[in-house]
Amino acid sequence: MSGRVFLVLLVGILASVSLTWWLAIGERQRTIGQFREARAIEQAEQFIVTLDAIPAADRPAFLATTRRFGLRLELMRAMEPEQQPIEKSTKFSDALSERLGPDYPVAALQKSADDCPAPRGRRIESGAVPMRITCEALQVRLRDGSRLRMTIFPPRHSAPPPLRTDAVIFLLMFLLSIGVLAYVVARMTMRPLKQLAQAAEKLGDDIDRPPLAQQGTTEIRQATAAFNAMQARIRQNIQQRTQMLAAITHDLQTPLTRLRLRLEKVSDTELRDKLIGDLSATQAMVREGLDLARSMDSSLPLQLLDLDSLLDSVCSDAADAGQDVTLQGRCNLSMMARPTALRRCLINLIDNAVKYGQTAQVTVQRDDIDGRTCARVRIRDGGPGIPADQLHKVFEPFHRVENSRSRETGGTGLGLTIARNIAEQHGGSITLANHPEGGLEVTLTLPGQATSRR
Repeated sequence: MSGRVFLVLLVGILASVSLTWWLAIGERQRTIGQFREARAIEQAEQFIVTLDAIPAADRPAFLATTRRFGLRLELMRAMEPEQQPIEKSTKFSDALSERLGPDYPVAALQKSADDCPAPRGRRIESGAVPMRITCEALQVRLRDGSRLRMTIFPPRHSAPPPLRTDAVIFLLMFLLSIGVLAYVVARMTMRPLKQLAQAAEKLGDDIDRPPLAQQGTTEIRQATAAFNAMQARIRQNIQQRTQMLAAITHDLQTPLTRLRLRLEKVSDTELRDKLIGDLSATQAMVREGLDLARSMDSSLPLQLLDLDSLLDSVCSDAADAGQDVTLQGRCNLSMMARPTALRRCLINLIDNAVKYGQTAQVTVQRDDIDGRTCARVRIRDGGPGIPADQLHKVFEPFHRVENSRSRETGGTGLGLTIARNIAEQHGGSITLANHPEGGLEVTLTLPGQATSRR
């Protein structure tokens, strides 16, 4: 987008500058032409007045000197018939008549193709291209009655001068400055849009990001204000949903506890055990629902947490509880996290591996992703894995994979959903893949910063 804006600005500025330059050169040529025409009329006037003032015997010698000034003056013999003037006067005849006054009548004559030869000493080429010469044929009557035939060669417009080296350097520097200016303007114009796009991309990772600064053009400020309002509404809806779910699951705890106490008084042992089993499953679902609500709560404060210490603690607690859990590797990273929530994420992943695959092999390593330092935690179980078309569906709430995992217990279908919510709140991600050697491998990626090695 910024590239297109840059090109539009650059082409527009260059077109405007080129048009201005062309108009300026044209105006310069017209001004020079007008000046030279006025100069030619002035010279013709001076020659005529001077010719009229000198004796008739000296006039031929004087006429010979005028040829190098772009004029050809010829005294017409008395017996030579007078040429008929053209019906309309010309620009030169009018201008010369105005300067000479009524003492020197001026008339424009008919001229043929041979009337305009190039005068001696007159260069008629510009470079290697011949220039066609036009002229004006005039008849001027002197005060003594002599007739003077005058051929005036109007000065042609000079060709644009060739570009000098310094002019070429100046032009290149000018074009470079125009390009830099267009690039800066394009970047300044697109920066708010780029920030808005980045904020929209990261909105799903952190709904509590600070609102964007409203700056730039009117349209950009309006779009930014609308984006901030949308973010505020989404955050409010999530908070309301979380509070509602937490309130429902919390309020269910008390009646379920009373129901359990009453079931203990049922005399039929078989019926009591079945009812208590159903009640236990219901209580587990309520607890998972409460954990799900808490996993969407991003209002808890962040603390600096050492990832290696957290993994050691979680894996040690699982091993002490009799689960087959092993831990390999270190990442030497720390991160700003919510310790209780991140612990719940790891516990859910490890419990899920042990529950459905009997074992949990945990490995951790440090990695760089797109220039960011991250920790990769891989948890591999010993089960049969799950179908490829179910790898993304298992993150949906209450979704359970049938016939592909242990049939002894199915859980509530919220464990992976809770773990993914917590990971995304911390700027991380969770992916599932069937390991080539068997079993399901869960990869938890978390951003971190380096800590001192121990």
